[in-house]
Amino acid sequence: MDNLSEKISDLRRSWGSRVLILAHHYQTDAVLQHADAIGDSLELARRAASETKAERIAFCGVRFMAETADILTAPQQRVYVPDTEALCPMAAMADAAEAGIAWKTVTRYGGGPDAWRPIVYVNSTAEVKAFCGHHGGWACTSGNATAAFRHALDDGRRILFLPDEHLGVNTARTLGIPDNQQAIYDPALDNGGLSPQTLDTARVVVWKGYCHVHTAFMAEQIAAVRKRYAGVHVIVHPECPTNVVALSDESGSTARIIEVVRNAPPDSIIAIGTEARLVRRLAREQQGQRTIIPLQDSICPNMSRNTESKLATLLDLWPESQCVNVHESLREPARLALERMLAV
Repeated sequence: MDNLSEKISDLRRSWGSRVLILAHHYQTDAVLQHADAIGDSLELARRAASETKAERIAFCGVRFMAETADILTAPQQRVYVPDTEALCPMAAMADAAEAGIAWKTVTRYGGGPDAWRPIVYVNSTAEVKAFCGHHGGWACTSGNATAAFRHALDDGRRILFLPDEHLGVNTARTLGIPDNQQAIYDPALDNGGLSPQTLDTARVVVWKGYCHVHTAFMAEQIAAVRKRYAGVHVIVHPECPTNVVALSDESGSTARIIEVVRNAPPDSIIAIGTEARLVRRLAREQQGQRTIIPLQDSICPNMSRNTESKLATLLDLWPESQCVNVHESLREPARLALERMLAV
């Protein structure tokens, strides 16, 4: 054990159950070795909320994840991040002011505000979650986006989805919504670049945002891996472009990808389109049992900002500047969006 690992172990022993370390699947192995729980963003936020003895929570991920944990935990619990600059570019692609403009734009058509529901991906800021909750909508994950969309559509509602275009389009297609009843809202353009006629007929309007990790995957990569490996099973994250999802055998959340790998028949060959650290970890875990291949090495640099060294410093000093505090004016409407999601 090196000095950093020893320091972290000593600090954790001194705090006991009063401290909880959470780490997202995309973290480095050096950070993951210290985690009490490893998971996707919502799974970790739920874990934070259920660990009522933990006074302090070190969240090794990107900021929106720590915000979600802060929203769901008790007032006396405090959530910290090892690096305050570990941000999500996609979450930054939509702010509450822009979302408000989009809402006013789309709800002028297609039956008015009562005919629409905003749905927000958990990969979003607390402000956008609060906007969604305030307007009667709910959040979703990549794992339950289909259920969230279906709930709104079965209720006869139209959907404004933000901030990820690809998850929105892929989910709408999964539910059989034809392309001529979908529209992409570009916040850089007047009226989102959409005509009144388009908005009158659209059942799903998706925000023009994206995850740079998952848009790195291309149709050519799938063609290449199928040519090289006979019988390969291709699974990609639904944040990937639509043509990539269409050419894959299936798409699924991080949890679904892990499930597919671990339940695949022995000697299976599985090509995965998601963040490379997770894929490499699965390849090591499955060595000698199944062959796991990344479609491409695509890394999230913001996840990389959380290092073992920064985690050690956090646990030693607990700087106030690294505590995540969602403002009270946002907390309740954002919590509503998350609670509605869990009820769907």
